[in-house]
Amino acid sequence: MKVILSALFLLITLQTFGGGISGTVRNANNEPLGFTTIFVREINNGTTSNADGEFKIDLPAGVYTVSFQYMGYKTLTRQIEVGEGFTEVSVKLEPQVIVLQDVRIVAGKEDPAYTIMRKAIAKAKYHTQYIDKYSARVYIKGTGKLTDAPFFMKGTLKKEGVEIDQVFITESISEIEYERPHTVREKVISMRTTGEGIENGSPNAYINGSFYNPELANSVSPLSPKAFSYYRFEYLGTFDDQGYEVSRIRVKPRSRGDNVFDGTINIVEDLWSIHSLEVDVTKLGINFHIRQVFSPILENVWMPVTHNYGVTGKVFGFEFVGNYMASVSDYVVTLNPDLEMEFTVIDEKVEEELAEKLEDSGVDKSVKDIQEKLQDGQEVTRKQLRKVLREYEKIERQESDEPDVIINRSFSVDSLASKHDSTYWAGMRPVPLTKEEIKGYEKTDSLAIVQKEMEEGDTLRRKYHSGFKPQDLLLGNSYPAGKGRFILYTIYPNYNTVDGFNLRYRFAWYRNFDNDANSWLRIRPYIRYGFSREAWNGKLETEFGFGPRNKRNDFKLTAGRYVEQFNEAEPIHPLMNTFFSLVVGENYMKIYEKDFVDLEFRKRTEKIGVVLNGEVARRRFLENTTDYSFGETGDLTSNAPDNEVLEDTRFEEHDVAIISGRVDYYPWLKYRIYNGVKRSINGSSPKLSLLVRSGFGDTRFNQLEAGFSHNFKIGIQGFADVAVSAGFFPGSEEPSYLIDFKHFAGNRTPFITSDPVKSFRLLPYYQYSVNSEYFTGHLQYQFRKFLLTRIPIVRLSGIREGFFTNYLYNQVSDHYTELGYGINYIFRVIRIEAVTSFQNGKYQDFGVRIGIATNLDDIF
Repeated sequence: MKVILSALFLLITLQTFGGGISGTVRNANNEPLGFTTIFVREINNGTTSNADGEFKIDLPAGVYTVSFQYMGYKTLTRQIEVGEGFTEVSVKLEPQVIVLQDVRIVAGKEDPAYTIMRKAIAKAKYHTQYIDKYSARVYIKGTGKLTDAPFFMKGTLKKEGVEIDQVFITESISEIEYERPHTVREKVISMRTTGEGIENGSPNAYINGSFYNPELANSVSPLSPKAFSYYRFEYLGTFDDQGYEVSRIRVKPRSRGDNVFDGTINIVEDLWSIHSLEVDVTKLGINFHIRQVFSPILENVWMPVTHNYGVTGKVFGFEFVGNYMASVSDYVVTLNPDLEMEFTVIDEKVEEELAEKLEDSGVDKSVKDIQEKLQDGQEVTRKQLRKVLREYEKIERQESDEPDVIINRSFSVDSLASKHDSTYWAGMRPVPLTKEEIKGYEKTDSLAIVQKEMEEGDTLRRKYHSGFKPQDLLLGNSYPAGKGRFILYTIYPNYNTVDGFNLRYRFAWYRNFDNDANSWLRIRPYIRYGFSREAWNGKLETEFGFGPRNKRNDFKLTAGRYVEQFNEAEPIHPLMNTFFSLVVGENYMKIYEKDFVDLEFRKRTEKIGVVLNGEVARRRFLENTTDYSFGETGDLTSNAPDNEVLEDTRFEEHDVAIISGRVDYYPWLKYRIYNGVKRSINGSSPKLSLLVRSGFGDTRFNQLEAGFSHNFKIGIQGFADVAVSAGFFPGSEEPSYLIDFKHFAGNRTPFITSDPVKSFRLLPYYQYSVNSEYFTGHLQYQFRKFLLTRIPIVRLSGIREGFFTNYLYNQVSDHYTELGYGINYIFRVIRIEAVTSFQNGKYQDFGVRIGIATNLDDIF
């Protein structure tokens, strides 16, 4: 009992006599300076003021050197004595005195900003390698509110407890560890939030990234080696800060639009490191205002201590604003001993004679010689510095266990992170809440009580209504089936001229094995009934998967009597065919029936994917049984597809056995590791593929096909997609049934539901299918600025324009070619195209197509 009373007394004593500094930061006009960086030298710690300029730092008694930094204002450093309780500090910052150096801009001469930026760019890679590892504590606070919404959604939002201009807040305190070259570990020890979805506008990609890297969140950094192609720079002057000379540089995009920064960056002279920056960037119509302030954590080592972000945008009629700030403290930094050196960077374009002398001396021919010069603190050219850093990284990659891994990140949340109350946060929060934020917390806390009562009522109702319900026969449902198991039940109504109206029921039973999170079993029965054909079809699909994500093994066994499209890739979606058959009178989908057993094995290693398949089937042709349509029925066609090779594509019932093997190879694939799971990076490597297929029984044939595909960026938001394939049927025998021909991804509807890169827009589905040699080529290029996107407001909304061409060669295609122009990312997800087709260079057709935007994974 005495121990408990002693501990309680000690806790009360600490709380009573704990102290620190607090106050408000203002400018000469007595206006508050929100998000001022405040740094305490003795403890290598700091914080920022809130949006109203208020700050509060807990400190034990003592004397501290405290600096106050705000871009555009002179850094104020004060000695402050802290006793018991909080010491109130009045801080007033004066405008920064900018002095133009002796170097002046002369007509026809280069702006001095360019030599400063060339040196900073040359040393950017050095700064990323100089820090061997560090640990820090990061406090992040985000506030956001909805400022407008579509009128028809306002009532729904209000029912959900969301009001226009209501402030939502999220706070977290994390421990960060970084280890060169790419390992980041983050553990959230405290978190508090008042609204779901506030993280959707989060600038974490900027917080976790670095402007020293060539790209930051898919935007070109002003310190990228390619920066001079995207930016103009202007020297604004030099100022003194904490004993360092700092040059202010204006950063101007050569062409305004997404993924380029616009603002100012301050560079520490001689070190050529970032002092601070304030820039704007736009992504898909969402605007980010970014401010970062760096401080000298160690001598000549400047690291970011505060990040501030303003976010504004409008998505699908929902208009929002957000403000995020991150305060980094408790830095513990270890420098890379291989690069602990002082040297002078020479700009070859300005100091031509000295650079020529250094290069003529021959030291640039040996990396070892350059390293010795760096160690001795001598002068090196930008070219020599780049050479030694490239060699240094090359050696590290060769010695690395994971040379293809770009980032290795782990993220965890402490089990008690969300359990802390407001009293805890009042003591831990390094940045005081504003009055608006306090009001937001109070509002949400009151709503949370009501929401909890509603959820408890819903739980009782769910228990009462759990299980099967009659409407499930039409709508489908899912049901729990024990730990790690559940049943999914879905229904798909369709229409085609063979079955008439038909219903497809799909059941699914899933089992995740407790002893191995990477192993699972899935059993899916399908039942299908065609009302006009008066026929039942069904199949059973059993799939077993095991192994980690990047080394998966999957077995799938399927058997039954079912209907399939002539092209197993299903070029037209059944729902799309339903609409066009009933409304337009065009029945594009052609199907047949088969009794079959199919076994498939998929194996994935890090850079190779293998698919092996074997099927035994009895196949039969199906005739139309109905011509029902709301529209004109004169355009309805037979279920036998038109084809240039076969006069009649109908066939007798027959038996076949088909085996196939496919290998996909990604030679330069790169990876990200997140919480121990290795994931490939899209677009980091081309794909090379090889397909071998053989048929036996009533049809005998062999097929070989090779393919190449790749998507990559060209500049800022310039996307290129290329895909080519070629194949033939070797031997004296060729497929005799259309089903086994080589089919191409055609389309005859205004809507594109297949792969937008590897599909044709106007090609008939089966007319040019062949059983002989063939070649296809697809090329798309998406411009950042072309016609409509020359208008800044259009370009800043995220819209992109592009051209594409598709080509097909075989014995009957007459050099079929498509040329098209597309507008991508309309409302962020829609693509509209105008396309023309030619054969042997002669015009054939024109159409407008609508589909889902390409490269969505890269955009988001």
